[in-house]
Amino acid sequence: MKKDIHPEYKAATITCVCGNVIETRTTNGDTKIEICSNCHPFYTGKQKIMDTAGRIEKFNRKYAGLEKK
Repeated sequence: MKKDIHPEYKAATITCVCGNVIETRTTNGDTKIEICSNCHPFYTGKQKIMDTAGRIEKFNRKYAGLEKK
């Protein structure tokens, strides 16, 4: 390898908003993330289904009069 052209590869921590801390190595340094495998619904199995502002009811009202042809 050529000298003095590669970035420094150093120890870093990745911190999630849920409090999970992951120790790794990177060229970027410490990182903060919003979601990780400890709090992601796919991995936890605790999926939250939210109907924001009644979107499902609004859709059903809008297309209630249409019939299949």
